[in-house]
This record gives sequence, C-alpha cells and structure tokens, in this order.
Amino acid sequence: MTEVTQERVEERAEASSVDFGQALGALLRTYLENARAAVEDLPGGPRGFQVMAVAAVSACSNQARMAESLGLDRTVMTYLVDDLEKAGLVTRRPDPADRRARQVLLTTKGTKAFEKAASRIEQVERSVLGGLSDDDAATFRSLLMKVVAAGPVDASATPCAGPVPTC
Repeated sequence: MTEVTQERVEERAEASSVDFGQALGALLRTYLENARAAVEDLPGGPRGFQVMAVAAVSACSNQARMAESLGLDRTVMTYLVDDLEKAGLVTRRPDPADRRARQVLLTTKGTKAFEKAASRIEQVERSVLGGLSDDDAATFRSLLMKVVAAGPVDASATPCAGPVPTC
C-alpha cells in the first residue's frame, strides 16, 4: 500500500471509530447539559424554554397542540404551564377556534425573560458548535433542520391549526 493510501485508511478507521449514534448522543448530551444551565432560572428549565419559544412565535398556541408538537405528555404540559403562569411569564386564554382549549401567550415579563434566555441558548449553540467555522455551523444547523423536517416528526410544524386571532 502506498503511503497516501495507508493514511486514508487510517483516517477512515479513526473517523468510523465513533458511530453516528454515538456522535449524535455526545453532541446532544453536551448541548443539553449546557442548555439546562443556561435556562435554569426558568420554571421547567429547557422544557419551559421550549414552551415559551413556541408561544413567542405563534399567535395561536393551543396548549394541547403545543404539548403534542413538543412531545410532552398533556399532564406534564399542564403543570409546566401552571408554573410558567405562576411566575408571570405566560398567560392562558380561551382559543377562539375551540373554546374548550387554551392558548398559551407570553406576557411582557415573559417576552423579556424569553429574549434573555434565547440569547443564552444561542451562546450554548455557538459553544457546542465551536469547532466549526461560522459557515459550517450554519450549514450544520440548516442540514439538521432539513433532516428533522423530512423525518417522521416535523419540528417546524405550527402547533396550532385554524384561524390566527389578532391580539
């Protein structure tokens, strides 16, 4: 074997010593550990942040659909929203499309808290992807979103169908 071929074989062996699942797991564990620390001041930590993130971008955030889109049990979602509401970060109101359902909306205090937490989460993401250039990190994130959107669960799906009320 030539020296160049031997180097390629060794590079492939080194690259394949950690499989895809292990690499994803390591990345996720690092992200989650840092994300927990970044949003520990929010009720529910990362889950509370996710609820606030959905409420921040959707004028029609039906609580049951939010739970479904976030993969949360409805009971867990109820307790989580209760805690966020007690902290003054969100409020509930009847969903005009279904009066039995409740929308979850950020309060003014919640919007400020969310913006600060979102900034900290962005710093976590930059840190976790710190080994990549800015362009590569953007490409990684874009490709990740494509994989998620093409998979069995579309994380970009709106958690509320029906008419969007004006506030």
